[in-house]
Amino acid sequence: MRINVICCPLLLSFGMCVAQQPSIPSQTTVSQPTRETYLKLATEVEDTLHTDVLNVWFPRTVDHQYGGFHSHFTRDWKWAPSDGKFSVFQGRMTWVASQVVLRYPKLKNEFLPIVRQGVNYMQNVMWDKQDGGFFWGLDDTGKIIPKFTDGKELYGIGFCIYGAAAAYQATGDPKALALAQEGFRWTDEHAHDSVNGGYNEWLTRDGRPVVPTVASGQIALAPLAGFPINYKSMNTHIHLLEAFTQLYQVWPDQTLRDRLEELLAVVRDKISVEPGVMNLYFTNSWQAIPDHDSYGHDVEAAYLMLETDEVLHHKASPKTERMARMLVDHALAYGWDKTNGGFFRDGTTFGKTEDTAKEWWVEVEGLNALLLMHQRYGKETGVYFERFLEQWQFIQKHQIDAQFHGLYNLTKADGTPLTQDKGVIWKAAYHDGRAFMNVSERLQELARDQ
Repeated sequence: MRINVICCPLLLSFGMCVAQQPSIPSQTTVSQPTRETYLKLATEVEDTLHTDVLNVWFPRTVDHQYGGFHSHFTRDWKWAPSDGKFSVFQGRMTWVASQVVLRYPKLKNEFLPIVRQGVNYMQNVMWDKQDGGFFWGLDDTGKIIPKFTDGKELYGIGFCIYGAAAAYQATGDPKALALAQEGFRWTDEHAHDSVNGGYNEWLTRDGRPVVPTVASGQIALAPLAGFPINYKSMNTHIHLLEAFTQLYQVWPDQTLRDRLEELLAVVRDKISVEPGVMNLYFTNSWQAIPDHDSYGHDVEAAYLMLETDEVLHHKASPKTERMARMLVDHALAYGWDKTNGGFFRDGTTFGKTEDTAKEWWVEVEGLNALLLMHQRYGKETGVYFERFLEQWQFIQKHQIDAQFHGLYNLTKADGTPLTQDKGVIWKAAYHDGRAFMNVSERLQELARDQ
């Protein structure tokens, strides 16, 4: 078999070249990256965080006319016609601004008003004062429109809880904590499935799970997200896990802890299955419905499961460690582009790639997960760090717009951009912001441990 070898300066800086072959970690003698290599990479990632995420989104996204955050931007970061105010986007941008306050003291005074902007909008506009819960979305003036309907989707509610909890952590403002707590209590009262575990996802305005009439084999889909109504989804549940983990760090409530333990078990033991894939959809009793394998969600969930387990128990259990690693290993074995580097979007359990496009959030979540695996298992295999370097090289060379900055939403497998818009309601500063912050901090930890 012919093996193609790619060498890059960072790889050569510690005497390593990457052999393009199936990415199954093996027990071998591993040469470790140097402290200087880690610090050099940390500087590059930190510079990218500020140049291509924070400096392009903030304060540009702040909507001084209607409140909250504007989401739609052209390639050169001019405001484009509004997509409306989407709960997911509003929660994510509040969370990112809060993380900047927490992690970058020099930027605290600049970002505190942005955090408050997000909390005020979620509390005064996005929260339904008639029936409770966060609206799925509204128009810019705060009105209910057909695009979003007046329904409540737990995916969006989860991100509003996530943003409000982080805002309290950043500001100490009791109204931010009260909003997050109210969001959790409303969610748990109206959507928790006490029989099967997990949550019903698409609700009426007053909080009743929607049970659509099925005709001619067609399944009703939630507006905008496309999740099948009256089914449970991987996507919603991994992000509820994320949101509840954020809230638990500032509010160690027993009911919240019970739900977190339940969600961790659901994501790890029901949604995730051997050989390291996640089913996307389920009946209410958690019977899996066949669909594709989303490599980006696999690697993201590996990080989220470990994060939750460590928050709950201070150390991830062997069961969580095993499944998290299987998810990353499977994505490397079947979803990794051996020619160009980077993860494809979608495939199948046993290796048929269905979608070879590269999406910004998949690539940055991959970067985060690969370094996380290297930190845990780097002494036994060099594969995770090798792929991390290739992933970083792909992002630098292809995902980042060198002219106008920011990350392209979607590229071809070889990195040719397929889209030009830099912002839409599904693309906030959240995936890349979080990934670059985490990666920068982890690289510095690795350097200190040398």
